[in-house]
Amino acid sequence: MNPQAAIHPTEVDGIPTLFAHATGPVRAGLVFRVGVADETLARTGVTHLVEHLALHRQGLADYHFNGATKAAFTHFHVEGAEHEVVAYLQGVCASLTDLPMERLETEKEILRTEESRRDVGQLPLWRYGAQGYGLVSYPEWGVRSLRPDDVREWVHTWFTQGNAALWIAGERLPAGLSLKLPAGRRRPLPAVTSALPTAPAYFSDGKGGVLLDAVVTDTTAARMYAGVLERELSRALRQEGGYSYTAATDYASRRDGFALVTAFADALPAKQDAVLGGFVDVLAGLQVGRIGQGDLEAVRTRADGALTVPEAAARRLPGAAEDLLVGRPVRGLDELRSELWAVTPEHLHAVALEAAGTALMQVPAGHSADWAGYTAAPTRSTYAVTGRRFASVGGDESALVVGDEGVSMTVRAKDGTEKAVTVAYRACAAVLSWPDGGRQLIGTDGLIVEVEPGLYGVDAHTMAAVDAAVPQSAVVWLPPRQQQPKPRPAAAAQGNGATSANGEQRPAPARRTGRQTAAVVVFGVLAGLFAFLALAVTVFGHDTQTGTGEWLGIAGFMWGVTALLAWPAVRILRRTRRA
Repeated sequence: MNPQAAIHPTEVDGIPTLFAHATGPVRAGLVFRVGVADETLARTGVTHLVEHLALHRQGLADYHFNGATKAAFTHFHVEGAEHEVVAYLQGVCASLTDLPMERLETEKEILRTEESRRDVGQLPLWRYGAQGYGLVSYPEWGVRSLRPDDVREWVHTWFTQGNAALWIAGERLPAGLSLKLPAGRRRPLPAVTSALPTAPAYFSDGKGGVLLDAVVTDTTAARMYAGVLERELSRALRQEGGYSYTAATDYASRRDGFALVTAFADALPAKQDAVLGGFVDVLAGLQVGRIGQGDLEAVRTRADGALTVPEAAARRLPGAAEDLLVGRPVRGLDELRSELWAVTPEHLHAVALEAAGTALMQVPAGHSADWAGYTAAPTRSTYAVTGRRFASVGGDESALVVGDEGVSMTVRAKDGTEKAVTVAYRACAAVLSWPDGGRQLIGTDGLIVEVEPGLYGVDAHTMAAVDAAVPQSAVVWLPPRQQQPKPRPAAAAQGNGATSANGEQRPAPARRTGRQTAAVVVFGVLAGLFAFLALAVTVFGHDTQTGTGEWLGIAGFMWGVTALLAWPAVRILRRTRRA
């Protein structure tokens, strides 16, 4: 191999460094082994906040730079002239050593604005729970209450020399580069947790389309399986069936020897059944070994092309730096190409079987996947705590139970059995607390119990006992609510749609189609016109020449027509939401 197409290990100020020869602007990145999965639910956002603070002093620049907070890694990357790259990297290290805390509250507001535009996926929550890798599905609740000392402690623990790696792509190592970071030890990857008792599993969500992920061994064959799966989904659901516009897959190494294969296919409401069925059929075909040699060769050729371009080594540097931080060997391009050309359909078949055993599928609201061999992911607990019971003041079948070990929300199902959602104090990931006294306890398994004093007649003494029993480090104080909660069945919310304690999911309203919107407008206009006429008849239609019976009959008829015209529009509005 050409030495210029290889990754060369070196060191800068005690920080392990990977260098690859490349022409054009210098590219570089400083990577730390810390991410969202290292936080707790009550402190989510602290790593992202550090990233923002560290970049503030860079100001506006003509060269490109940015930062990224991932599940287990934080990246600071830059592209520009040699002196610009040196200034950026040294500036980041200087900021991490002395963060601009005068910007703390401003950056908090920026993060909240950024979060309002972020579309978080629910698969990590359902797979991992409200901890570790599952935290990427949650809002950054911890940002609001972080103090300067909290942020400094996080930086001194995680953003250290021993927990960092550097990568550089250019014609040479930049002259004068010096990176000063506090000493610290290398941090292991976050523990992998699970909220799934069995797999394959599924859950329903209000969004259209089908989404699936599966944990597989991180191999070249697994990467190629993701490519073949994308081709099969595109062929079956877009080209042949015409059901989906987008059918795609993604492959993400977790850097612990395993990776996540993700697949997605979108669908209009009328095509959701067809997309779900076609999606399952494609997976089943791969699981029985129906893997076309042509698809394998197409994916292999594309992957080999990515490994043979002049920039191949430089493009691999960010991922190689992550491998370096977790003790995985940095592999050469020749080794990767050799593995690539050794993959056979039988290897892909083995990956398909492994993926089938760990799959988690998100299906559209109102659908299920039990017919395909998937088990419904848990939406309730296996037990309820023993303690004081508070019946719902709304008169439904739900009740709140407050015990010494935790809290439970129970509801009596149609078959007479009692279902429960429980959060134990020892397994409480976060407690959302509002000034009006409302509390929401979130268990590490992702299940939720809402403790609302006004809905269950909970006295102040009991609420004080709950506040004293939960871990204080898990409390998240939130601003006043705009709307007070209303009585409803016990919730065990996992994902976007709430789930009742009897295990019946309450799907979110479907998105309103263009045809439905047009129908709302047409029926609304007609109903408004007839309402105006009915009002005119009611007010002015009774005179000396018109009998009372005739007047009431005409007015009643007009109001009846108005109601008939308004009902379709009301029905559509109640069952759908704006796209």
